[in-house]
Amino acid sequence: MSVSDYIPVIGLEIHSELLTKSKVFCTCSAEFGGERNTRCCPVCSGMPGTLPVINQTAVEYAVRAGYALGCSINKFSVFDRKNYFYPDLPKAYQISQMPLPLCINGVVPIDYEENGEKKHKEIRINRIHLEEDAGKLLHDESFAGSLVDFNRCGVPLIEIVSEPDMHSSAEAKAYLETIKSILQYIDISDCKMQEGSLRADVNVSVMEKGATEFGTRTEMKNINSFKAIHNAVEAEAERQIELIEDGEKVVQETRRWDDSKGTSYAMRSKEDA
Repeated sequence: MSVSDYIPVIGLEIHSELLTKSKVFCTCSAEFGGERNTRCCPVCSGMPGTLPVINQTAVEYAVRAGYALGCSINKFSVFDRKNYFYPDLPKAYQISQMPLPLCINGVVPIDYEENGEKKHKEIRINRIHLEEDAGKLLHDESFAGSLVDFNRCGVPLIEIVSEPDMHSSAEAKAYLETIKSILQYIDISDCKMQEGSLRADVNVSVMEKGATEFGTRTEMKNINSFKAIHNAVEAEAERQIELIEDGEKVVQETRRWDDSKGTSYAMRSKEDA
């Protein structure tokens, strides 16, 4: 079979930092930058015995995003602990939402051009939940190691999770562009992709034309440009098709996209694989 015999299946998890003055569970400044590790306190640094207190404005901004993206707003919503062990997360868990998020079941219309043809499509949104951002790892080649800056840790973040409704890099790019313009218009995020305040995790799988079940998906983390989204989708779909054509299996895993090299590589297996 050829590449044209397969259909890419794409879903995006868009992370957008909110334009609040303070962090989501403490009073530290949420402003970008600053001297490293100067905008942290015992709460966002995960010290024992601290008590997080929710930022009301962050909740209001998340709900505003839900209305703008056609979601239903849950009257009862719960925060959960997402456990993972990584240096940029001092508590070893992230305060997030799982079964009862703030917003569910939205829809976003997109207009785009593909192969010289103008198209229109509606992309379903599964959920929008509120969570805290992680810190930032700084990789220093001078001593072959990494440092961590916790200034970003605890900045309020919404995660907009789409359904797997996109089937091309053009659709994925148009969807992200549309979300970005809406969030900026309702004034809840500056969406500065170069600063990491808007980024996306890209889930990709491929299926044969006529098939009724999705293939095994992979996830590429923290992609922060439209060009990189386009390139990552194209390359990952091609990589998976080559594996299948060679009689190998696609492994469900988290991968890191290297836009300068135009390729991705495995980071870790998925926690729910």
